[in-house]
Amino acid sequence: MRRPVILLLVMFLVLSTAGCTSPLTETRLTAAPGAAFTVTDQAGRVVEITAPVERIVSGYYISTSVCIALGLADRLTGIEARAAARPIYALAAPELLELPSVGSARDFNMEACIALAPELVILPRHSRDQADIMAGMGISAILVNPESYESLMDMIALIGASAEVPDRAGDLIAYMEATRAFIENTAAQLTDRPSVYMCGVGSYLRTATKDMYQTGLIKMSGGQSAAPDLPGNGWADISYEQLLAMNPDVMVIPPEAVYGRDDVINDPQLRSLSAVVNGRVYTMPGDFEAWDSPIPSSMLGALWLLHVLHPDAYSMEELRLNAASFYHEFYGIHIDTGLIGK
Repeated sequence: MRRPVILLLVMFLVLSTAGCTSPLTETRLTAAPGAAFTVTDQAGRVVEITAPVERIVSGYYISTSVCIALGLADRLTGIEARAAARPIYALAAPELLELPSVGSARDFNMEACIALAPELVILPRHSRDQADIMAGMGISAILVNPESYESLMDMIALIGASAEVPDRAGDLIAYMEATRAFIENTAAQLTDRPSVYMCGVGSYLRTATKDMYQTGLIKMSGGQSAAPDLPGNGWADISYEQLLAMNPDVMVIPPEAVYGRDDVINDPQLRSLSAVVNGRVYTMPGDFEAWDSPIPSSMLGALWLLHVLHPDAYSMEELRLNAASFYHEFYGIHIDTGLIGK
């Protein structure tokens, strides 16, 4: 293995032995096993958890992925809709595909959830009304909001504390912190900062705004957003004229896009775009998970971006080795690294 891979593994071991290093999560990893305790969720609600927690419902893909990484798949009794569309479920926890659905993050089915007699329910922050209703029924429901790297770390720690697996959460956080440090340290030594346009899932005339998680991944990996002043923390529709004015060096198609690279490069209105002219339109790998989402494997998305933007600093071979190590360590699977490309 080349130096960057060795460095990343060493940093992971150092941080793992030191425990969680993020100040956001230190107080969340101290729940005593086997006793009732409280946590403060990401909506600022104080939630009482009655141990042991053996039946968990996750109404959100993001939290379900974290639960698998924390070794909680066998405690899940219900998950969000469209489970079959998530490759990581079939790979790491195929039993999840047989679980009852509790709807989507936008259309949560509270009645179906309650029928499963959960001891812990994990929902996105905008589901506060449903969480409060269940709390009144004696069901512990926590709200999560992983819209930034820091809040993703906090969510992992919150779920780890709530489900009484703080050490596992600490290991995952340590890995992610080490990976981020490696990426940022590598990028800091480079002078080139390509402008990157992150396409939307439904259309390439839709892009990530300045406060989105995806925009943070671009910056972390040594790039700069092609839309640094586009306000908001969601996706925004733009015109051809706006995209041509941005003239990004690189275009990234997200893993779950309903179109492909050929659609972009064959669009006659984008013929003069720098990314198209120079052949720098790439599709982020999606055979395992959507690496651009705020999930643990988003660090692999950042490593992929590092390679795409700075291939001389970080190779595809190194990415494949690190991806294999990550999925073996936290998801218990051996992946086909040949599926990772650009």
